[in-house]
Amino acid sequence: MPVPWFLLSLALGRSPVVLSLERLVGPQDATHCSPGLSCRLWDSDILCLPGDIVPAPGPVLAPTHLQTELVLRCQKETDCDLCLRVAVHLAVHGHWEEPEDEEKFGGAADSGVEEPRNASLQAQVVLSFQAYPTARCVLLEVQVPAALVQFGQSVGSVVYDCFEAALGSEVRIWSYTQPRYEKELNHTQQLPALPWLNVSADGDNVHLVLNVSEEQHFGLSLYWNQVQGPPKPRWHKNLTGPQIITLNHTDLVPCLCIQVWPLEPDSVRTNICPFREDPRAHQNLWQAARLQLLTLQSWLLDAPCSLPAEAALCWRAPGGDPCQPLVPPLSWENVTVDKVLEFPLLKGHPNLCVQQVNSSEKLQLQECLWADSLGPLKDDVLLLETRGPQDNRSLCALEPSGCTSLPSKASTRAARLGEYLLQDLQSGQCLQLWDDDLGALWACPMDKYIHKRWALVWLACLLFAAALSLILLLKKDHAKAAARGRAALLLYSADDSGFERLVGALASALCQLPLRVAVDLWSRRELSAQGPVAWFHAQRRQTLQEGGVVVLLFSPGAVALCSEWLQDGVSGPGAHGPHDAFRASLSCVLPDFLQGRAPGSYVGACFDRLLHPDAVPALFRTVPVFTLPSQLPDFLGALQQPRAPRSGRLQERAEQVSRALQPALDSYFHPPGTPAPGRGVGPGAGPGAGDGT
Repeated sequence: MPVPWFLLSLALGRSPVVLSLERLVGPQDATHCSPGLSCRLWDSDILCLPGDIVPAPGPVLAPTHLQTELVLRCQKETDCDLCLRVAVHLAVHGHWEEPEDEEKFGGAADSGVEEPRNASLQAQVVLSFQAYPTARCVLLEVQVPAALVQFGQSVGSVVYDCFEAALGSEVRIWSYTQPRYEKELNHTQQLPALPWLNVSADGDNVHLVLNVSEEQHFGLSLYWNQVQGPPKPRWHKNLTGPQIITLNHTDLVPCLCIQVWPLEPDSVRTNICPFREDPRAHQNLWQAARLQLLTLQSWLLDAPCSLPAEAALCWRAPGGDPCQPLVPPLSWENVTVDKVLEFPLLKGHPNLCVQQVNSSEKLQLQECLWADSLGPLKDDVLLLETRGPQDNRSLCALEPSGCTSLPSKASTRAARLGEYLLQDLQSGQCLQLWDDDLGALWACPMDKYIHKRWALVWLACLLFAAALSLILLLKKDHAKAAARGRAALLLYSADDSGFERLVGALASALCQLPLRVAVDLWSRRELSAQGPVAWFHAQRRQTLQEGGVVVLLFSPGAVALCSEWLQDGVSGPGAHGPHDAFRASLSCVLPDFLQGRAPGSYVGACFDRLLHPDAVPALFRTVPVFTLPSQLPDFLGALQQPRAPRSGRLQERAEQVSRALQPALDSYFHPPGTPAPGRGVGPGAGPGAGDGT
């Protein structure tokens, strides 16, 4: 729909320069070129497929520069559209081959003649335009006579008239040849915006001011402009002007754009993206970014906008020391939002984290992705093995002060225990995390080394602690039990890997409370060595002897296994995997319930939206069954010592567990690629935000 002349005047200004803009009559696109060149425009648009760069078969025409100019395309004298004229400057790149090699390029599309040194050059030049919500590609054919062919010299330009775009929009232009011999040219043109759409700041709020007439009906849309892929709409509403729309500063991100248009058929839409350089928007973008672990070796970055960033693995030791980048031997990797990236790992480890930096090498994001599934940080030492020529290799231990060579006479902890670390590495007691031709990474446990070296000190401490414990046991038995924490054995059915990560997150959150949590996720080695039945029997006996509690975490898979046992009384020996402790545990759990010994020693739980408590078999509902996270306070109360006073901090601890559990719940119920709740952008509660008043 053509824009009335007075709106163009408002947008461009009443100046001789504006009034002298060239006017094109008629709706047809056209092309023309420099003297001596011949060119034509294909009748229809083409698909925007640049393809890969291929070697040039000889001299070829290549775009060297893009030049734009604003013109007016008018249907009537006073009804015109703003249009973008593009001039593509061309030059001859490459060289003629020797005569005996003519057959190598004689059939190429760019030469097309049998006498190359006397031949004209022909090229197909593509112009690609993108201006939300419009995108198109046109093809220009250009031919240069042999007399104008000079290697490395410009031969002139071809001009395209023209690409229509809305006032205030940003037009991105790319140019390349078919086939593509060089990297495409690109250019961005910002068109002038209408003055009745302004953005102003007021403290922590941002106001969108629309100065339109009271009778004007218009649409307003907020969207995230994506570098790759279509824009993501965030909010839309039809309004009647004038309006002041209020946004909270936390809603701002660099790619947040505003689109306004009159509610008329085929109306022109005005787009502005005013927050690209706003420091608050960039800060919000990093705060909204999340790293998600998909498998052991794959992860992705979820963020509203593209992030010019790099990521690398780092090693985080207990004690609050900074996470140390593993570069080298590993390398920094460029990160693309919503694109799956691969880790070159053999095994995961809770101390491995991902840290991400921006283009200024400032740390912006750091997450230990494996902590939920593998438990809290371990007191392990990371050994870096470097391999050289002729099978030469060296080892060093990563410490806060640097990488200590082994063996070494330094005074660091790893140096003092270097002999034991090397022995464990040779005997296979260290876990290999990464391996390639240049080196390897190994995680070696340190607890037993510390116990050996400080045996006498530990013995004295233990004697003192035993005496102190005896005194406290006689005088403050309840306080001592509460401080020590009750033992909790967590049993679940491994329905899938996502549910296992959810269980790991719950166990990690409970470890932050005065609870000693045991779960098979953290004892894979012992479980494989002892077998599921023996491992569970030992854990159950120890937990109940210490006055602990067994938590049955019900899921659809767990309910099915319980029903199978209650019906048949036995499970086939080959029906479960080596780590399925839940199925193996039913032979010990069921007698406790059938003989009435379960109350006081067992509790049940299930996750909201995954299982209703009524789905739990009636036999197991003889003990309390809680839904999480909605009944977290009651659940944590049931995990306390039976005679312990109800703590006034129970609600605070429930909120702490809920916050730790929420990311895992969001990842389980909202897989990557679907919008997470609460991430939407919309107007705040300020005046005019929802009702147009």
